[in-house]
This record gives sequence, structure tokens and C-alpha cells, in this order.
Amino acid sequence: MLKVIQVEAKLFLREGTSVAFAVLFPTILLLVLGAIPALRTPDPKFAGLRFIDGYAGTLVVITLAFLGLQRLPAAVATYRERGVLRRLGTTPMHPGKLLAAQLLVNLLAAVVSVVLVVGVGKAVFDIALPHSPFGFLAAVLLGAAALFALGLVIAALAPTAKAAAGWATLAFMLIMFFGGAYLPRFLLPDVLNTIGQYLPPGVAALQDSWIGTAPSLLHLAIMTLIALLAGTVAAKTFRWE
Repeated sequence: MLKVIQVEAKLFLREGTSVAFAVLFPTILLLVLGAIPALRTPDPKFAGLRFIDGYAGTLVVITLAFLGLQRLPAAVATYRERGVLRRLGTTPMHPGKLLAAQLLVNLLAAVVSVVLVVGVGKAVFDIALPHSPFGFLAAVLLGAAALFALGLVIAALAPTAKAAAGWATLAFMLIMFFGGAYLPRFLLPDVLNTIGQYLPPGVAALQDSWIGTAPSLLHLAIMTLIALLAGTVAAKTFRWE
């Protein structure tokens, strides 16, 4: 198992686009936005906070959405299409370990990206650290679990890697829109904001734990439920070849 994780980690690091976008892009975007003076000025729309303070949670959404809905489904579907999963099924190592390694590598990449955003935000722009550290950790892990499970559903049902990429891109765009990546959430209608709160990875829980007191238990429970349901569907429908 450790060898499989090591190999998957090496393959991930060789994908320059994945590493740059998933791990580095959110921090780069934070630096670009923070370079705009108006976005570093307290604004009544954000209850006296700065735009970059309120946008920090969305940067986490970008990381989790890319890893869970772009890289993970494409990687697994490609393994199936190329016969990797079928070949592994003939060895003593169960192909399920490959999925576990994929999940772990992508989760580690997500943690590194989030740590970079938090650390750079604090060091460069004095963005406050998450006010509820344990709540923030729970929101990140449960949000990642929900998105990764949805990614596995796509990988399980898509007949080819190309189809998986198409389905995943549609889901990715929706998650990014409702998560405030394309338009700041305060510009969205209330109904869209409400929908976004309960879609993975739960941007409301991420923001509440970062700039508020603690994430809503309801938001965390919904992320847990989505992760369990999607994970069950993925396990029931997954094909090795």
C-alpha cells in the first residue's frame, strides 16, 4: 500500500498542470487579488471586513473542486480505459487500494494548498487565521470527502476518460459558480446563495469557521450525508474494466 501511494504521488507531481492549479493557483490568485488596494480596504458589504478576508473560503472551494471533480475522475477513468485496473485485478493487490491511494494523494494535495492559502494570507495580508480551527478542519475534510465521492461517482459511471472529463467539467463549473469563484457571493441572489451553502464542499461552513465562530452543524451533517450517499453509489456502480 505504501508503494502504491508513493507511485501515485510521483505521478501526481509529474502532472505540472495539476500541481500548479490545485496546489499553487489559489495562493497565486490570493496574491493577485490582494495586490488591488480596493480589495484590501474594509467594506460595509462584508460587515467591515475586506474582500480578501471573505474570499478566502472560496479559494478553498477552488482547490477541492479541481482535485475532486477534475483530476480524480479523469485519473481513475483513464486507468480503466487503458486497462490498468483490469491488470491490477489479476495481481495480489486489490484495485481498491489504487482508489484509496488516489484519494489520499489528492487529499494531501488539498491540505498543502489550504495551508499555503492560510499561511500566505496571514503573512502577506494579515488575514486572520480561522477563528474556529477544529471547525475549519472539519469543514475542509468533510467538504473534500463529499466532492471526492461525487468525483468517484463520475469515474464509476463514465464509459471513457473523455466522457468523465466532460461530466466532471460541468459539475466543476456549477460548484465554482455556487461557491463564489466566478462572482462574489454577495452579488448572487439570495436563493443561489442558499443553494451554494448546501452544495459540496460547503462554502458557508468554510467561511463561517474562518471569519465567524463555528460552522453550522447542519452544513457539516449535509456534507457527511452527501459523502456517504455518493460513496455508496460509487462503490455499487464502479466497474474495474
